[in-house]
Amino acid sequence: MAELDTSSGGSKKGGKVRSKKQSTRVDLTAMVDLAFLLITFFMLTTTLAKPQAMDLAMPDKDKDKPESKLEIADNRTMTILLGQNNRIEWYMGLVDNPKTPTVDNFGRDGIRKALIEKIKEVRGITGDPKKGLIVLIKPSDKSTYRNLVDILDEMKISDVQTYAIVDITNPEIGLMKRDGIYK
Repeated sequence: MAELDTSSGGSKKGGKVRSKKQSTRVDLTAMVDLAFLLITFFMLTTTLAKPQAMDLAMPDKDKDKPESKLEIADNRTMTILLGQNNRIEWYMGLVDNPKTPTVDNFGRDGIRKALIEKIKEVRGITGDPKKGLIVLIKPSDKSTYRNLVDILDEMKISDVQTYAIVDITNPEIGLMKRDGIYK
């Protein structure tokens, strides 16, 4: 809204008649209201950074029910131990008789290559695509949260269908100490 101010600027002193100067004033109340409405609209309709999450099903820790434990063949099981300084160690089979424990790192030429090779090897041994590789991920107290996220990403990239996060045991810590990735 615009408004003209027609009031006289001062008192009349004398002889000459001066022309009235009219001043204009613009009312910006409606403009401010519109600005706040637009700001509110864009704040409510904008999507902020969406959190990235991975669905992870964790089993219950129930030691009272031994029937709930599943026996798995040693030639299908790969155990990955997460150590310190972004180093990992993996082996096939059981910790009592590990088949060639290997100290490795993350990435395309590290654990990912080993996972892809072992998936092919296990499918060749079993002959059944449903009976694939089972990976046990065992983080130590020296590993970081990032190491766990990285290994879960490797599971997704390598298309490992069955994997679990399990507590690490003392013989596995001894194996990591022997190979220098746990101090």
